[in-house]
Amino acid sequence: MSVPQPPEPIPGARLLFSLDPAVSHLNHGSFGAVPVNVQRVQQRLRDEMEANPLRFFGPGLVDRIAHTRRHLAAFLGADPDGTALVGNATTGVAVVLQSLGLRPGDEVVTTDHGYGAVGYSVDRECRRTGATHRVLRVPLTATDEQIVEIVRAGLRPGRTRLLVVDQLTSATARLFPAAALVGIGHEHDVPVLVDAAHAPGMLPAPVGGIGADFWVGNLHKWGYAPRGTAVLVVAPSWRDRIEPLIVSWEQPAGFPGNVEWQATLDYTSWLAAPAGVWTLRTLGVDRVRAHNAALAAYGQRVVGDGLGVAPANLPEPGGPTVAMRIVPLPAGTATTIEEARALRGRIAERLATEVNVMSWDGRGWLRLCGQVYNSPDEYERLAVRLPTLLALR
Repeated sequence: MSVPQPPEPIPGARLLFSLDPAVSHLNHGSFGAVPVNVQRVQQRLRDEMEANPLRFFGPGLVDRIAHTRRHLAAFLGADPDGTALVGNATTGVAVVLQSLGLRPGDEVVTTDHGYGAVGYSVDRECRRTGATHRVLRVPLTATDEQIVEIVRAGLRPGRTRLLVVDQLTSATARLFPAAALVGIGHEHDVPVLVDAAHAPGMLPAPVGGIGADFWVGNLHKWGYAPRGTAVLVVAPSWRDRIEPLIVSWEQPAGFPGNVEWQATLDYTSWLAAPAGVWTLRTLGVDRVRAHNAALAAYGQRVVGDGLGVAPANLPEPGGPTVAMRIVPLPAGTATTIEEARALRGRIAERLATEVNVMSWDGRGWLRLCGQVYNSPDEYERLAVRLPTLLALR
């Protein structure tokens, strides 16, 4: 089977970013990269804030945040009245968990593909309330139909108070059948939280049609927003029950304002976020999605070839616009979180390449991303040099 051809580069796209050219940045999915024009918009907002803090934080700021919220909700296909701006997806998860009113005997169900920090958040809330956290094992090769059946069998009506599923997993770069899983939850009267940290900007209209009770997504990854920009989308039946993590002056306004307003928080990342969406649209949203997915697929294949991984053993992400791919590392490599972090550091230091190394299901995995500032030769260099580095461990 031949290696897929890399996509044609998008002219000028690399120049939009201030990334160090001496480093190959193949891990956009972790912290994103903010375009220069968006950085400048945020800096102008910071200058405005520092020129007159009292004016900036005055009554007009609430309206500016609401305007930003409406803009971002429209981009995501979400109801702006049910959308709150938050710092990141895990913040949104924490808001949901502490608003549920869990009690002893209740349980929260997740899968083993879930994000680690979300699992920690669930564990903490369960310890605090006496509830139980139960994790469903989903094989990496499971089909959508099999995933649905695993979740269906794992719910316990009357006990399961929340089902947490990913739209696109971080650890395994797998697109889950989120809408179908939401439907299964609702069949059993179980509310569903969809962790869509990677969806905004990568997946088309990621909120529309899902029907989740709660949906969280980051704009600072694939949406080119400044870091610290995410949304929590809540279904109408739950909005009156949402409680913010921090109570401040917008508490009487209810959701979403009471979640958004946190007094002297630096709101400039949120206010600059529409500039990120504008940049994405200027490049061409569909064009960027197709480019990034094709480049990630190319990178997965060439790095897999370099490590001697047969194409049949390279996991498919499950969607045509998924711009993250994983490659299995040699047996015995990065089998723990600590080993994975150490290997990621060695790759960064010795190969001048930023990737993500994950430990999942007792095996190490290399996660590669594709973005408009990347080029095929970056993956090709990694494919040549990585086997030597691994042999030196």
